[in-house]
Amino acid sequence: MAALTQWLGTGRRKRGVARVFLRNGSGAIVINGRPYDQYFTNESSRLLCRQALQATETSDKFDVLVLANGGGMTGQAGAVRLGISRALINFNAELRGKLKSMGYLTRDPREHERKKYGQKGARKRFQFSKR
Repeated sequence: MAALTQWLGTGRRKRGVARVFLRNGSGAIVINGRPYDQYFTNESSRLLCRQALQATETSDKFDVLVLANGGGMTGQAGAVRLGISRALINFNAELRGKLKSMGYLTRDPREHERKKYGQKGARKRFQFSKR
């Protein structure tokens, strides 16, 4: 039996974390055991997770297995894109220039801000009453 060849990449955005496994295959993207078009309901999230593969023209060469958790759908989609980009670099370091120029290797530094005690949220306050 031949050894399974796969390349790993980890992506993070907001509170979402995606562990990405690239394997030789036909282009299927599976996230948490479901096809990506069933997992991501809106088109922008689906587009986001395909971007790195389309930019490097490798969308039909790999099967992508993703284990995503934490955060919401947008954060997870951004994490998947970063994870796929990092896995592609592990596969072929020459793709780094193309991915970097497109901005797919930059980790979005914006984080979730915690809720403050005695208030409604991170920034929102209760209405001020002078009297």
